Parts: sequence; structure tokens; C-alpha cells
Amino acid sequence: MVRNKFIIAAFLVLAAGAALSYIISSKDDKPSNLIMLYGNVDVRQVDISFRVPGRVENLLFQEGDKVKAGDLMASLEKNPYQEELDQASANLEAIAIDLENADMIFQRRQALVTDLAVSEEECENALTRRNQLIANLFFAQGAVSIAKDQLSYTDVYAPSDGIVLSRVREKGSVVNPTEPVYTLSVSDPVWIRAFVNEPELGDVYYGMEARVYTDRASSKVYKGKVGFISPVAEFTPKTVQTTSLRTDLVYRLRVYIDEPDQHLVQGMPVTVELVKNSSQ
Repeated sequence: MVRNKFIIAAFLVLAAGAALSYIISSKDDKPSNLIMLYGNVDVRQVDISFRVPGRVENLLFQEGDKVKAGDLMASLEKNPYQEELDQASANLEAIAIDLENADMIFQRRQALVTDLAVSEEECENALTRRNQLIANLFFAQGAVSIAKDQLSYTDVYAPSDGIVLSRVREKGSVVNPTEPVYTLSVSDPVWIRAFVNEPELGDVYYGMEARVYTDRASSKVYKGKVGFISPVAEFTPKTVQTTSLRTDLVYRLRVYIDEPDQHLVQGMPVTVELVKNSSQ
């Protein structure tokens, strides 16, 4: 009797194990028309910096703040550049006055040279003086334009919509040109960096539609398209989880998301489904 109970119990355990194995294997199986990939979210980052040196006067955003394209993000002290512009403008005005006077002198001497009231040399000297001032005027106009540009470069604006990842400098800091004061994560484009095995590479093409899933329980399905296929094979990165060996050669893909939102952040692991097209 005890032996029969033992046999029945062993049979039930084996049956339960077989059923569990079947459920797991059925869950892992994917439709034959799907290419399942694993990757991470990639977002472009922009270093926000000034084009001129100076002391930081204002930083208008904190880390995590959202910005719109064209928003003023930071400013330098303007006094040194305003003074340069004022000086260049004053120099331009002085040269313009001298030129007007030199032109009048030349016109008079040109009229008198025919009557021999002045020599031709004096007339030529007056012409040379006028032409020199004309050249000086063009140079001064260029100096004013440069000074205006320098003054405008003391303000820096957001190049696109995004989120402030880091605030590198603080008010009062002295910065050189190209030194970042913010790092901005742009909102669009957002793409998925994934890898495809060589046997499945032939089924992948530019513009191929994709479905992207995150690990969030209530995650929506993001739609996208394949926008880049690397022509060079590489070893699968260790951070990418795939169903095949990590030492396999794979090809890198970019799947661009059609309508990204704030839930797709840099480095997030995702699952990508590509639907094979039999006509391809």
C-alpha cells in the first residue's frame, strides 16, 4: 500500500514537472514571423556652452528641468562686451565724420585744380586721404559687427526641447569658450540600440516597423522603425541579454521611436519585436 502511494506521488511529481516545462517552453517560444531583439534606449546629449569667455551671471535651470528650443539657459556678465561695442561704435562714428570732411576737401581741390589754384599733388593727396578713410570706415563697421556678435554670445539658448541632465557650473564661475555649463538630453530623436544575429540580418531592412516594450508592468507599446543597420559585425556587448551566446557576431541596429515620451530614459533596457515581411 505504501509502495503504491509512493509510485502515485512520484508520478504526480513527474507530471507536474512536465507540465511546468511545457508552460515555460511555450512561453519562451516566439512566432516564426518575429525577430526578438534586446537593447537599450539611446538619447542624444548636448553640452551647452558659451562662445566667448567670461563670468557666469545667470543660470536659469536646475537638473531635471524641462526646456524648450530657444529658451534662454544662461548668461555671462555683459559689461566688458558692451564697453567694447560702445568703443567700436564711437570709433565708427569718428571715422564717418572724418570721411565726410575729407570728401568735402577733395571736392573743393578737384574744382580748383583746373584753375591752377591748387596743385595736382594736393588734389591727389586729398583723394588718397579720402580713400584711406573709406577703407578705415569698412574696417570700423566690421569691428562693430564683431562686437555685436560677441555681446550676443554672452547668452546661450536651448538648441532643442530636452531635459537638463547636469548643471556643470554655478553663478560667478569664470568659463572659457566651449566649456559646458549644462548637459542637455534632447527629447527627439530617441532610438533603441539593439543587435541582430547574422542569420536574421537578411530579414531586417531600413524602414522596417518595430514594436518596443519596456520592463514596466503597465508599459505601453512604442512603435518605431529601423533607421540604421551597421555594415560591420561586432561581438555582442556584455550588457545586452540575448538568447544566443554572447560571443556571437552581431550587427548593431538603431530603431527610432515614432512618439517618444518621458518614460524612455537613457540606458533603459527594452525588448524589440520586428515583424518579418515575406516579400522582402
